[in-house]
Amino acid sequence: MTKSIDFSLHNNREGSEFRIHHSHAYLDLPNDLQVDHQTPTKAFSTDSVLEILDFSLRAMESGHRVALCTLVEIRGGSSRPLGAHMAVADDGLYCGYVSGGCTEAAIAAEALQALLERQDRTVMLGEGSPFFDILLPCGGGVTVAIHLLHDVGPIKAVVDCLRRRRSASLSYVPSVQSLAFQSGTTETGWEGGAFLTSYRPRARILLSGRTLEVEVAAKVARAADYEVLVYDAVPGGIPDEHLIDADTAVALLQHDLDLEMPVLEAALHARPFYLGALGSRRTHEKRMRRLSDLGYSQKTIDRIKAPIGLFGRTRDAQSLALSVVADIAASRQAALAEA
Repeated sequence: MTKSIDFSLHNNREGSEFRIHHSHAYLDLPNDLQVDHQTPTKAFSTDSVLEILDFSLRAMESGHRVALCTLVEIRGGSSRPLGAHMAVADDGLYCGYVSGGCTEAAIAAEALQALLERQDRTVMLGEGSPFFDILLPCGGGVTVAIHLLHDVGPIKAVVDCLRRRRSASLSYVPSVQSLAFQSGTTETGWEGGAFLTSYRPRARILLSGRTLEVEVAAKVARAADYEVLVYDAVPGGIPDEHLIDADTAVALLQHDLDLEMPVLEAALHARPFYLGALGSRRTHEKRMRRLSDLGYSQKTIDRIKAPIGLFGRTRDAQSLALSVVADIAASRQAALAEA
């Protein structure tokens, strides 16, 4: 089942890491940084699906052939989920991860060989693999499908959906070496002879307030690669409910219930994967009474995480920011698992 070239799997060289703007990897590469097509070289570090697929598009638009590598099987432990991607161009530049960084150069070398032979292939590494000299630190094993992209259409369709904050899927059929776009979400994994990879929009955090806590939380969230929206509530102001979708978390870091209420009601009418509010238990009791007087059911009110955060009570903006973002990250993982 495994088709691999032995010499390429012994090439574990990561190569030089260039600092290239993600969306312009093939537009801004200096002439003196041209890469030999036999040498896998990391273009930039990312595990963002949007950035990896966008890299593929840009490379193909620049005249390069590209292989999309997908994690299609996990045996034991793995540092990446099913459906994790790498993209490898025929000049050796690659991005993405299918492990914790220990096998990416080997997978890129296999992809370059597949591009040379113009044939898809499947590579097994770690547990169960014939390549005993490549071991995964987690002790498990992975199988990676390497598909040569012939058409930008499916990739472009997914990128367009994600940029419009819509879910999408790709269906890869190894037997006919085909890749097809599907709208909506599905479960990532094998379905008959096809491997389905499901994509959701980038997680967004809407922070409400004009406080130091908001400023620091925004910095922490951006550092964690969340899309961040800051809503500066004004009396009578109501945020656009279209900004709050199923991939959005809402964190109310106000010190004023009157300013908070319009944002809170907008969030309750929407379905964010997380809704938290700053304040003590006494403040939350006042909040619940107000909502109850407005006709909200207790079940709806119970969607509010208050006091907000993972750590419990904090007394400085930095700890609160970490607490809030960590709580949102945990809720995101739970929401994805449930979906």
